[in-house]
Amino acid sequence: MSIHLLPPDVAAKIAAGEVVERPANVAKELIENSLDADASEIRVEVRDGGQRLLRVSDNGHGIPSAEAPLAFERHATSKLNAAEDLNHIRTFGFRGEALYSIAAVSRLTLVSRHRDEPFGYQLRLEGGAAQSQGRAGAPVGTVVTVEQLFYNMPARQRFLRKAATEAGQISAVVQRFALAYPDRRFSLVIDGRLVFQSNGSGDLFDVLVKVYGLENARQMVPIGAPAGRGDEAAGEFGPDVDVDFMGPTEMPGLPVPGQGEAEAVAQVYGYTSLPSLTRANRSTIDLFVNRRYIEDRTLTHAVVQAYHTLLPVGRYPIAVVFVEVDPGQVDVNVHPQKTQVRFVEERRLYSLVQKGVRRAILRHAPIPSLEMERPPVVDPSAWAASSGWSARRAALLQPQEQPVLDLAVSHPAPRPPEPGVETPVWSPPANSPLGDAPLPSIHAPEPPAQLPPLRVVGQVGALYIIAEGPEGMFLIDQHAAHERILYERMLAQRHGDPAVGVARQQLLEPLTLHVGHEVTGRVAQHLPELEALGFAVELFGGETFLVRAVPAVLSGQDPLRVLEEMVTSLAGQRNLVGEELENRLVKLVCKRAAIKAGQLLSPLEMQELVRQLEQCRSPRTCPHGRPTMIQLSAGELEKAFGRV
Repeated sequence: MSIHLLPPDVAAKIAAGEVVERPANVAKELIENSLDADASEIRVEVRDGGQRLLRVSDNGHGIPSAEAPLAFERHATSKLNAAEDLNHIRTFGFRGEALYSIAAVSRLTLVSRHRDEPFGYQLRLEGGAAQSQGRAGAPVGTVVTVEQLFYNMPARQRFLRKAATEAGQISAVVQRFALAYPDRRFSLVIDGRLVFQSNGSGDLFDVLVKVYGLENARQMVPIGAPAGRGDEAAGEFGPDVDVDFMGPTEMPGLPVPGQGEAEAVAQVYGYTSLPSLTRANRSTIDLFVNRRYIEDRTLTHAVVQAYHTLLPVGRYPIAVVFVEVDPGQVDVNVHPQKTQVRFVEERRLYSLVQKGVRRAILRHAPIPSLEMERPPVVDPSAWAASSGWSARRAALLQPQEQPVLDLAVSHPAPRPPEPGVETPVWSPPANSPLGDAPLPSIHAPEPPAQLPPLRVVGQVGALYIIAEGPEGMFLIDQHAAHERILYERMLAQRHGDPAVGVARQQLLEPLTLHVGHEVTGRVAQHLPELEALGFAVELFGGETFLVRAVPAVLSGQDPLRVLEEMVTSLAGQRNLVGEELENRLVKLVCKRAAIKAGQLLSPLEMQELVRQLEQCRSPRTCPHGRPTMIQLSAGELEKAFGRV
């Protein structure tokens, strides 16, 4: 094939694919144009996830009627004149590709009236080609209506998600702009229903309440500015709080500047959550540079590192962090969607963000003094090193210290049962983590024995149960073993009597679950699966759900934290059949409800755990495939001690 120029329509579709990947990208580009037009009120309307219709209306200064057709030409822009302007970009748009790309893959209608003109102007395009144009009655501002997105690109249409998922992505875009511009009023209407609206008061906290809910917003503290001042109170950090990082303060390969580099290169402000409010992933850390939303691994790591030693492993904060920097110190012309940027002073900026977030946490939630009396803490990782044995032994012995008792009185020797008297069988107490329900079978009343008879000897490291069998010694992982027991029990209940189902615990007062618009649709779609697992969850309104019952196995656990992890799993898993998705959710519930590593068990609890494990059909692995036990045969023991 000889070298030739691509036809204009093909080149337009290729260019559109770089800028417009899904309806949320269209909403982002149109909202940015509205903000560049100094609009104080922006309304977004969506139907069928934005594929059928996506309309953005604003009250900005509008487009002059003579320039409206030119706005849809490639590389046509009013925000850039020379190449030198790329070094000091102060607007969202500057490439002149957004309207051109959107029009190339949709049926688009523009109605705009410039503030200096007595009439409006209407322009209709289909696939980038103008169909009609002329005067129209309209208020000052611009309305862009995008219909049948990707109608001329069937391949791109097939990769779009369900309407609820796409609408959730658009909602996330609108909420981020509302956070970046609390002084503007944003409205989002999905399928004729108003689902989000900011009041435009200029107070960032008001937007936090709308996005995260009042209870969560109350657990967020200001960074670098007094509460309620929002972006108007941005300022450099004062020396009023001494920041002690209590651990590593730099990202690998990214050293933090020394004391001699104290001059600030940026202003950092926003809100971040207290350690009591966390999420299961980093998706709730929103970063803005000059009020432009970005995705930056380095700054995200700086926020996470500010919580060093304050959060458990696998938990992350909710944060809205704004960085104001000289436009000449940041390059936004890196990615077609402009969500990735490069910084000239990246190292110093990392340090400023980390210190600003850390200072906010310590100011409002100071860390307890190390001299305070604390109960002994079980640290399973200490057993990995030989030096941890003595510390662990002291921690275990300390709470058990008590006056010496007569063992003959306190623990009388067992007597053989009298003839004709039935010996009672022990069952775990009510507060035991094992529960008192017998382990049901999934396929048969009496499953074949998978394990040899075991005799419990003891517990080591509050992690493993030592047991003796005919073939040698067994080390049983108590967490993995209990996971297997709960997993088979829940599946048996799930597939047993439909009228009974999974045992559940009704709550005296319903709990409020705030999931965010981005995943509300998927959660609502999978309410039957949650119901089958023992949860009673119902939509309360907007992005809030009420939890009225939880599985009985979660007694004593935090059900909201389990549901947050399940919501994250629902949002992250794609194209799973119902049975596979259900098994994933069951595994997650069992992992949270199972006995934890570092939990001390009584001899009777260990015996009951082993007894229930012996009844499982697959007792040698946990639901995730990890082994529940390892065996050391008698021959290996004799060989290790030189007896053979």
